[in-house]
Amino acid sequence: MVSHRRSSHPGHSRGTRVTVLSAAAVTAAAALGTAPASADPRDTTEATRSTVDRLYEEAEKATERFNEAGERAGVLRERVNRVQDSAARGQERVNRMRGALGSIAGAQYRSGGLDPALALLFSSDPDSYLDRAEALDRLSDRQALALRDLGQAQRKLGQQRDEATKDLAELERSRAAVARHKRTVEAKLAEARRLLNSLPDAGRDADRASRSGRDGGPLSLSGEAPASARAAAAARAARGVVGLPYVWGANGPSGFDCSGLTQWAYAQAGVALPRTSQAQRYAGQRVPLSQARPGDLVAYRDDASHIGMYMGNGQVVHAPYPGASVRYDPVGMMPVSSVTRV
Repeated sequence: MVSHRRSSHPGHSRGTRVTVLSAAAVTAAAALGTAPASADPRDTTEATRSTVDRLYEEAEKATERFNEAGERAGVLRERVNRVQDSAARGQERVNRMRGALGSIAGAQYRSGGLDPALALLFSSDPDSYLDRAEALDRLSDRQALALRDLGQAQRKLGQQRDEATKDLAELERSRAAVARHKRTVEAKLAEARRLLNSLPDAGRDADRASRSGRDGGPLSLSGEAPASARAAAAARAARGVVGLPYVWGANGPSGFDCSGLTQWAYAQAGVALPRTSQAQRYAGQRVPLSQARPGDLVAYRDDASHIGMYMGNGQVVHAPYPGASVRYDPVGMMPVSSVTRV
């Protein structure tokens, strides 16, 4: 190992310096002579495209987490609104009960509040006293019932307010998750764009999906007719938006991410699918890939982070990645994790 410390001898010879420099030159020449093939610009371009593919895949996974958090936030917003409306109605009921109890208390106060035996003793008209006493008994019974109902209403109101408080806190956490996943997606997409812009035009325009599926052999798929009228309608809808742009986090009608496309297409058929690709894979009956029919959902990768719709003839329609449009690609473009018949 060559030491990088300066010599302690002021007379360090020129011959020694020449020897060291010559050795360095030989080492550099040897390194250049044995440079790996990756120095080839084509290999560099391929490595950059592979990095871009990985960034797109990671961004897509973050997009599905973004979609999931957004869907959860939407559910929570609706629930908070319902609970708050119910609490407002409960408060109105409590106020009415309090008013009724005030009326009962006022009636008792106006009666004088005397002990019944004394009231009878001093009454000049026993019959009218008995009528008043009976009325007071009824008022007391109503008061007891109203007090019990008021207590129950107040407890229910307190529970509703506690529930609303918890839901609001969870809603804020979901909103924070949405923002966090959005930042992740934007960072990965920005890095992917930076790398793509560093490539020559030919490398920049390379087709990622065809490269992903080039090693998959030809697939013989049966059952080319849709399995149902709703599957046929969804397939027609998906076919009709081929060419529209991929827009992350979007579910139509002018742009789509992968699960947004399949959700929108089935909505046109009157079927409500979950928002995320992970949930959509469980939205129907699993079938083997060899039995796929048009309208079936094809989930990719072990975590189902990408999804498309089978269209027949070994093809899917899907929203592939930012910068690309909704398009047809071979069903084997990526590892298939499941096929779902809705």
